[in-house]
Amino acid sequence: MSRRAWLAGTLAALAAGVLGYGAGHEGSPVPALVQQARTGFAHWLPGAETRSAVPARVPTKATGPVVYYRDPDGKPDYSAEPKRTADGRDYRAVHASEDVRFDEPDDPEAMPDPGHGDMAMGQTTMPATGARKVRFYRNPMGLPDTSPIPKKDSMGMDYLPVYEGEDTDDGTVRISPGKLQRTGVRTAIVERRVLSMPVRTPGAIEEDERRISVIAMRTDAFIEKVEAVTTGDHVHKGQPLLRLFSPEMNAAAAQYLTGIGYEGARRRLENLGIPPEVIDEIERTRKVPSTITWSAPRDGVVVERNVSDGMRAKSGDTLFKLVDHSKVWVLADVTERDLAAVAEGQTATVRARTFPDRVFTGAVTRIYPHLAMGTRTARLRIELPNPNGDLRPGMFADVTIATGSDRPVVAVPDDAVIDTGTRQIVLLDRGEGRFEPRPVRLGVRGDGYVEIRAGIAAGDRVVTSANFLIDAESNLKAALQGLSEPKPDPGPQAAAEGKAP
Repeated sequence: MSRRAWLAGTLAALAAGVLGYGAGHEGSPVPALVQQARTGFAHWLPGAETRSAVPARVPTKATGPVVYYRDPDGKPDYSAEPKRTADGRDYRAVHASEDVRFDEPDDPEAMPDPGHGDMAMGQTTMPATGARKVRFYRNPMGLPDTSPIPKKDSMGMDYLPVYEGEDTDDGTVRISPGKLQRTGVRTAIVERRVLSMPVRTPGAIEEDERRISVIAMRTDAFIEKVEAVTTGDHVHKGQPLLRLFSPEMNAAAAQYLTGIGYEGARRRLENLGIPPEVIDEIERTRKVPSTITWSAPRDGVVVERNVSDGMRAKSGDTLFKLVDHSKVWVLADVTERDLAAVAEGQTATVRARTFPDRVFTGAVTRIYPHLAMGTRTARLRIELPNPNGDLRPGMFADVTIATGSDRPVVAVPDDAVIDTGTRQIVLLDRGEGRFEPRPVRLGVRGDGYVEIRAGIAAGDRVVTSANFLIDAESNLKAALQGLSEPKPDPGPQAAAEGKAP
């Protein structure tokens, strides 16, 4: 083994032995000793002749106030105040001159020493500004406040310098390609589309009030015989339901036989509720029947049966109640906020919870005039055909009402709009990393899109992702105010003369 190789191995062992101790103690003389030893023995190491021709880079000393503190091991952990790790080591102070940039510098000479500072942790530092001219200083919180000289805000934060070329006079902002790539900026072309704004609400299936029939007596009668009809049976119009005897009906029938042709005699039978087919039979046979057969006035389902053989039915008693379920109603409650978008005649789709895989389509036929005070909702009525009787009164359903217009409008994705509460803004992509904040006026929303009534046109390209990062990076609020060169102080004399801006 040569003498030079032996010395190189000894130096490596010495550096490895003391590096762990020196890395955890800031201000320790060990790192300086290692650096001195490396310099002293550098001419003995292999390739020393080649490296000696390259001048050593001197690390630039950090300047400016401490901005924050970060983990000494390079982990993504930061603190606004001095802090220690779990093993007692101090967090590293990051000064204002050590600002982080995301894009690679154009000048290779501006790259920091790979063995120093931030580069060891995978980060690059800002190169020296050199001849770059500071135009003005802006508020660090993005407020539209500038200063021609360095300044601090009310919280003690330094105003940020704005250099030549970093701010434009045309209202646009520039973002470097490296930052655009790393922040995941996405854009979309503004198009005209039909916006569907469905209103969703729960509902319940009810009977159609116009399809309910009640069989009741208008005079006292005795039930002779009830046909084999029970609750839940489906009956057809004209199907016999019962036979009854009524002295008053028989007397009216006898009077009708003696005065056939007189309108008053037939009207008395009709007023007693006798079915028309029974009156026609009396006129045809010219006989007063001992009992009168009562038949169903419509097709429907027997939902009530309150009669039995031999019972006495008084005037006004309900004997049967029939309901036609060929059409049903869906009653849904819509919130007061969505009521303005709903109109009679709009199409509604209903999904009964009993049949989640089936869709029933109907129309909004009535918006009830009053709101429920407790829930602040308005009731809607939707008519649905029910030819098979699958929809039964009392079922719960989920209702979706298609609101909006069929006319296409200029629309952008919801994520493209930055809503400040008092104004709405989108970022136009002007190409080459230039973005223009544009105030817009919004319209209706639906299907993840929002209508733009003023501000942009179809064919423009807007930012749909990471627009808030662009907002923070480029000081969007200042750009919207049209920042220009700071105006000089008019002085006390101009202020006294009323010439101050």
